[in-house]
Amino acid sequence: MLKNAFKRHTVISMFRYIFTHMQKKILILDFGSQYTQLIARRVRELDTYCEIHPFNNPPEIDNSVIGVILSGSPFSTLDDNAPQFDLSAIKGKLPLLGVCYGAQYIAKINGGNIEPSKIREYGRANISYVSDDYNLMNGVPVASQVWMSHGDTITALPNGYEIIASTKDADCAAYHVSGEDTYGIQFHPEVYHSTHGKTILKNFIVGVCGADQNWTPDSFVDSTVKNLKSKIGTEKVVLGLSGGVDSSVAAVLLDKAIGENLHCIFVDNGLLRKGEFEQVLEQYKTLGLNVKGVNAKDRFLDELDGVSDPEAKRKIIGRVFIDVFDDESKKIEDARWLAQGTIYPDVIESVSVDGGPSQTIKSHHNVGGLPDFMKLKIVEPLKLLFKDEVRRVGRSMSIPEQILERHPFPGPGLAIRILGAITREKVRILQEVDAVFINGLKEHDLYNKVWQAGAIFLPIQSVGVMGDERTYENAVALRAVESTDGMTADWVNLPYDFLGKISNQIINRVKGINRVVYDISSKPPATIEWE
Repeated sequence: MLKNAFKRHTVISMFRYIFTHMQKKILILDFGSQYTQLIARRVRELDTYCEIHPFNNPPEIDNSVIGVILSGSPFSTLDDNAPQFDLSAIKGKLPLLGVCYGAQYIAKINGGNIEPSKIREYGRANISYVSDDYNLMNGVPVASQVWMSHGDTITALPNGYEIIASTKDADCAAYHVSGEDTYGIQFHPEVYHSTHGKTILKNFIVGVCGADQNWTPDSFVDSTVKNLKSKIGTEKVVLGLSGGVDSSVAAVLLDKAIGENLHCIFVDNGLLRKGEFEQVLEQYKTLGLNVKGVNAKDRFLDELDGVSDPEAKRKIIGRVFIDVFDDESKKIEDARWLAQGTIYPDVIESVSVDGGPSQTIKSHHNVGGLPDFMKLKIVEPLKLLFKDEVRRVGRSMSIPEQILERHPFPGPGLAIRILGAITREKVRILQEVDAVFINGLKEHDLYNKVWQAGAIFLPIQSVGVMGDERTYENAVALRAVESTDGMTADWVNLPYDFLGKISNQIINRVKGINRVVYDISSKPPATIEWE
């Protein structure tokens, strides 16, 4: 009897441990809004773990979920094909926050009335009435600026719903459901234009949901290293390093977990920046990583010679990389795992809210791994993190800033920054141009003020004059953007004096270039790379 009681006590204690140590999280259901990732980022900034899932493929609502946020949507709730979701397992049972479409949807399915707005609200608006009787709006003053993006409005709330905020053109800018921790807001608190947006989200995440705010870089490192040790054991892992932030942080995490059983391969495809292969290998020596550099320039450039189609370039580079990587991984006896620096935006972008495949924007992508014939299992230690979180984790492990602050660089390298056919001469010219630009940014203390920068070799030639000589040479475009995760980006207003100086240096130092232009388009509608 005592034995059975002891067993019961042990089982109960085990479940209590699992429950109390389960990572608590906010669940974000995505209805297709362009701002959904921003919601997740703001939640993470509150040191709280969250996950994004398509509304039509939600996870099981278990004890780890402490609150749910419904995103906005490009759809109207009045559309025949508007996204639908059964809230019966959530509403009234868990804290629930509807944002924009989410707020309208909660109201509509519970008997409220949604109509096209007589005056649509897009952009900045100001709170004209606010109730501080409810947790959500605590600390938000009248006249606080909010960011609106909607063509419909809530004209009548269901019974038991109370308005807790208004703007000049939207009587129901926010509401609360009586007897529940259910809230709806017509505006977007995740956008930085909403001046008290972070306050509102904190009120919900911490005040209503009761988040402990224990999602920190140190806690992530500790838990990830433990999981990697348990998952991989004594088996060997192969990691393809790029020299960038993601793969470097992934490598250090794995090194902490499995040490010498991690084998890193850094491939020179001939499309890196000038001197980058040697510089990166030198940097990795300081981290104590087991890294092998592979010079495969000719292998890549021979295959790419004369190829102009951007998608064909990506596929060739991906195929040759797999061949090179396969050759090198075979030299590592008993390698069982392939490690990748996949981060959370990669995972999110590979899932569509309509249940179908995402639109193919980039075919050279981490998500999906290597072909089956390589027989390697995949491990992705960073797949829960955004780019800025990757950097925070890297700093917690004392990775040098020159690695952490390195600008993103495309997997296919300079191949997609050469428009038109690839030749060795074009690669050489672009490497020289890029070096002048990037070194100039560093010398003028502009490098860390830019998220990503590079040069584009344009498929045109133009007339120029050098001394008394008429020239007919190539043009290049310079590109510098500011962003947080690459999903959206604005061009950087670099000083004219700086641009003039760099243009002069490029034309004078790089034979074959006689014209330099600066790209001032943002993403969207443009992309960061030109292809």
